[in-house]
Amino acid sequence: MTEADRVFLRFPDFIREYIYNHSWESLREVQIAAAKTIFESDHDLLLTSSTASGKTEAAFFPVLAELCRDMPQSVGVLYIAPLKSLINDQFLRIEDLLDETGISVTHWHGDVAQSHKRKLLENPRGILQITPESLESMLVNRSNDVVRIFSDLRFVIIDEIHTLTGSDRGNQIICQLLRIERLIGRSPRRIGLSATVGDPEKAAEWLAGGRNVIVDIPKLTEPKLRWRLGLEHFYIQNLNPIQDDTAKVKFKPPKSPAAEIDAGFEYMYDCVSDKKALVFSNSREETEYITATLRQIAKNRGDRDVFLIHHGNLSASLREEAEAKMKDKDIRAVTCATVTMELGIDIGRLERIGHMGAPCSVTSFLQRLGRSGRRGSPPEMMMVFREEEPLPNAPLPQLIPWELLRAIAIVQLYIEERFIEPPSRKKLPFSLLFHQTLSTLASSGELTSRRLSDRVLSLPPFFEVSREDYRALILSMLENDFLQLTEEKGLIVGLAGERLLASFKFYAVFKDTEDFTVRCGSDEIGTITTPPPIGDRFALAGRVWEVEELDVKRRLIYVKAVEGKMEVSWPGDFGEINTKILQRMRRVLEEDTVYPYLKQNAQTRLEAARAVARNSGMLEHSLICLGGYTWCLFPWLGTRSFRTLRKLISHNAGRFRISNIEFDGCCYMTFKMEGANDYELISELLDTVNRYGIDTEELVAKGEVPLFEKYDTFIPDSLLRRQYAADRLRTDELETRLNEIFSEY
Repeated sequence: MTEADRVFLRFPDFIREYIYNHSWESLREVQIAAAKTIFESDHDLLLTSSTASGKTEAAFFPVLAELCRDMPQSVGVLYIAPLKSLINDQFLRIEDLLDETGISVTHWHGDVAQSHKRKLLENPRGILQITPESLESMLVNRSNDVVRIFSDLRFVIIDEIHTLTGSDRGNQIICQLLRIERLIGRSPRRIGLSATVGDPEKAAEWLAGGRNVIVDIPKLTEPKLRWRLGLEHFYIQNLNPIQDDTAKVKFKPPKSPAAEIDAGFEYMYDCVSDKKALVFSNSREETEYITATLRQIAKNRGDRDVFLIHHGNLSASLREEAEAKMKDKDIRAVTCATVTMELGIDIGRLERIGHMGAPCSVTSFLQRLGRSGRRGSPPEMMMVFREEEPLPNAPLPQLIPWELLRAIAIVQLYIEERFIEPPSRKKLPFSLLFHQTLSTLASSGELTSRRLSDRVLSLPPFFEVSREDYRALILSMLENDFLQLTEEKGLIVGLAGERLLASFKFYAVFKDTEDFTVRCGSDEIGTITTPPPIGDRFALAGRVWEVEELDVKRRLIYVKAVEGKMEVSWPGDFGEINTKILQRMRRVLEEDTVYPYLKQNAQTRLEAARAVARNSGMLEHSLICLGGYTWCLFPWLGTRSFRTLRKLISHNAGRFRISNIEFDGCCYMTFKMEGANDYELISELLDTVNRYGIDTEELVAKGEVPLFEKYDTFIPDSLLRRQYAADRLRTDELETRLNEIFSEY
């Protein structure tokens, strides 16, 4: 009898029936490995395998088998996911699996009706699927019910953990789980799921959350790479068509100058318009503009509008409409999306992924590519790059197609090394500490300062926070009325803290905005940050709207649909880039390799960039004089190390008469330098670093108040500077790189 047969026989009848009904020929390797850990040990489990490899079933099949063998007397399985849409999708899949078994499944988030939640509160059983925010609300507002709901909790399943490790939101989950364990007096087993984990050992450490437990990480057979990948480049408003049989590009001449759309968008349109596809970009504003442009092309050509949109600022109904149409086998739709479609929502078999520009990470590239090619077909992606054609007299950095280089580097890193970014870890998460302090007091009631410190600082994300720093935070919270001291010298939530707790927005630890809800008639369209005046127009959901009425008090905007296309802007950043990507970008310029996935224009653009790089000397010398006192530094460092170098140069600017420091992401920085030459600058910086090291706290100016996380505005400035130095600066890579730059002389 094979291992797969032995596992299969341990499954209850309804799971076997499910497998038969779905015509599975055998269990997959990940499903066998997961079952062995759950059936044969008491270990936690981290499952890292490719998208569509069956991770969800791998976790749930043996867990449900264990529940059937000994039914819990409370919620038995807590499933935590970062997106409402992911919970909705998994709810439908699990509900179908559990039909007629007697095991209930409840999904719980802000869009779920209270009547559905009430059933669980009255009879807490089965599986609870929840977001971190709703779980926080439960801990704060239903602290008396937590023991009754979770007293016999056996398993915690955390999905898409690569999006959570190293973030306040992920650390919030770790805090929540330990708080629940303290209340129920037991430690349920944890199961983490992800398709893209760069360092499984670090991810397992995060999953364990400071508990002394073993986390199994099954070693699975590395699948053979089978991709259909293409990268093409266009200069904006270059209307000369390129014939390409792969993409079936056949540009039609524009009917009038006003209707002209540049070749990059036309190319993407022809890549996806006759397929079931997703088109990704890195921001909501880009997604809005792409959707509107593709719809405009369809209208110009007289084609049917098959374009949908999906991002976090749209109403639930519009997002769910896009998800439903993508799942429908009879509808060939194209959805333009951000990260909200990157995660594991099952939307059926996609024929192609489009991508405007480059992903920011290998992780993101793999997640997005993996959305296509399911059920035996290889994943398929077409990336399109657009840029203004640089003028002949443009500065050196502007002659390099940085985004195209980043995409090539990301692809090559995975092909050559199977590299995926490792999880990061925050050392001093003061914003989360502020939040969990309020949440703990709100759920527990009055505590002495010592008991509060013991309870909060023993939560794993705060292991490196000193009692002195926590005391400074507590004193600040008392001064600003977030906390209050009772006559018995105990701590309770103050009036300012009560105001924060009174809003549902408290439960989220990520930054939010005071958004305005946009309505057209009875339809909710989504939200925007700033309301335009009556009569003005803005873009949302891939369409243009004209403001008809404003209700500022209720934060409502009433609109009507109009023709056209506009840009829209939301606050936010695109995330960090790893140093290995920058180093591989340099190699892309250095080597003569012809990458088979580059299309004609992209190959031509790369060859031009390589010629510029070689002729300028930027590959031999990282610091280049652009003429006069203007210098350009190409450090080839990732976001944190680049930021540290920039601050180190700024800190020493007076010594070298450096001014006008400018930078674009982490690819390069330019500055004026009148007091030294390149050798003097690098040698003296290196001498200082080798002699004294780099004191990151010294690099943060005394008057600097770095605000990044949601509750940073309530943190003392001194703690913010310490947090910035610890978690947003990095010295080891910089010290190595300075030595390498010095060796160029």
